[in-house]
Amino acid sequence: MYRYDTYDQTLVDERVAQFKDQMDRYLAGRLGDEEFRPLRLQNGLYIQRHAPMLRIAIPYGMLSAVQLRAMAAISRRYDRSYGHFTTRQNLQLNWPKLEDVPAILAELAQVEMHAIQTSGNCIRNTTTDQFAGIAEDETVDPRPWCELIRQWSTLHPEFAYLPRKFKIAVTGASADRAAIQVHDIGIRLNRAGDGSVKATILAGGGLGRTPMVGDIVREDLDWQHLLTYLDAIVRVYNQWGRRDNKYKARIKILVKALGIEEFRRRVEEEWAHLKDGPETLTDSAVTKATSYFPEPERREVSAEAIEAYETLRRENRAFARFVTNNVVGHKVPGYKAVTLSLKRRELAPGDVTADQMDAVADLAEQYGFGELRVTHEQNLVLSDVPVDELEALWKALEALGMANPTVGTLADMICCPGGDFCSLANAKSIPIAQALQDRFEDLDFLYDLGPLDLNISGCMNACGHHHVGNIGILGVDKKGQEFYQVSLGGRSDDSATIGKILGPSFNAEDMPNVIDKVLQVYVEQRLEDEVFVDTYHRIGMKPFKERVYA
Repeated sequence: MYRYDTYDQTLVDERVAQFKDQMDRYLAGRLGDEEFRPLRLQNGLYIQRHAPMLRIAIPYGMLSAVQLRAMAAISRRYDRSYGHFTTRQNLQLNWPKLEDVPAILAELAQVEMHAIQTSGNCIRNTTTDQFAGIAEDETVDPRPWCELIRQWSTLHPEFAYLPRKFKIAVTGASADRAAIQVHDIGIRLNRAGDGSVKATILAGGGLGRTPMVGDIVREDLDWQHLLTYLDAIVRVYNQWGRRDNKYKARIKILVKALGIEEFRRRVEEEWAHLKDGPETLTDSAVTKATSYFPEPERREVSAEAIEAYETLRRENRAFARFVTNNVVGHKVPGYKAVTLSLKRRELAPGDVTADQMDAVADLAEQYGFGELRVTHEQNLVLSDVPVDELEALWKALEALGMANPTVGTLADMICCPGGDFCSLANAKSIPIAQALQDRFEDLDFLYDLGPLDLNISGCMNACGHHHVGNIGILGVDKKGQEFYQVSLGGRSDDSATIGKILGPSFNAEDMPNVIDKVLQVYVEQRLEDEVFVDTYHRIGMKPFKERVYA
């Protein structure tokens, strides 16, 4: 886990005190709405459709059991006993009272948490692979590097008022599970022949109103220069990014306007002034950051225990389903990473109750060294579970309603809060997710479909990542009525692609039938072992359009 040093704790404590004073003055009428707005946004506080919303930062998605329990207690004391995990690996509270927010921030500070830079035009929470540090295909653990980026970007005095919000994602594995190509900056870490860490830097990706896949700015960057190079990119963006039109202010628009060659030239020119400067990383800085993520003291799992686990998989169909879909391999033999599903019909995707948070914190301590990961697919992960304890964990999760064996299937859909909560949304998204979960609940059918990303956003801001869903659904407003636009073929992996719009939008009640027809075409047209998105790219949009609009 990341750790606060004296500087971090002092900074966060002072920030809590500052915001309490700002809130007191606002509630007393000594600050107007427009004066208070930037102050609350700097502390993660939005004014939403029904109530304030507080977005809590979870650095690169890592949580301790202690922190999760603290959030459970906060949600009970100040909210409605639940929280919502987001695609940026943060947690949102949807019903806090304004006057309670300073107290919430004070309680968060006690467990080394805050809400700084979870909103506003600044560098947001850096995200990474939920299996960082334990993935079988990983060559570089991205967590220490994310921690160094966290330290560099938190309240960076030069980057507090960027043209727009700014998002960074990092991976150190061969498979991209952090969606680095659709971030403002994406970083792929790898090792050179001599074992040293190198970085490939991408820029100009992003979703929202003008979705784009990022371009490579620099390859084989020596690790010592990671922060100075990021600094150069953000400086170029800060200087040349548009501020006259917020819809054209993201770095992707600047990269597109300049062209990647000219953008790269300007970054390199800026970097020439920064290279080998004070922010150049040293061995001691990296060693300290790496020390925050020690290998846990894993006990050895015997060959007999591993064999017993395999036997159980063969004999227990329900357990086998859970393992096949929710459990992935681990770099240490005898251990697995387990995804806890936050997708069930009675709750919005990503929602988790306070009681579940407490129970999961207990499970993390019993089965996972007290550590959890938040995924950008809005689930939770226990990263270090011995295989001879998997059955007991599975049964405990079943009792909590968090063992749905559907991770990676259509039922594991990403969904933003939409019009039920968000003041920016054009349409509700949660009822669409629930209608699709009702329609496609048969496990055999879901397994027959195979891996399929279905992502739903309630507006063009794309918090539900609909552009990169194999099937994407976007809520749109037409003269005060809610409609839904469908896109096909998006993906956020190593072959990142923006989905194409199917055609005219649909009523909410039509959506289950529309998606059913799309799936019918796939089932009829797929080749053996071909996943949905590959079938789409092989046969194109026409067969889907003809079926849906027949």
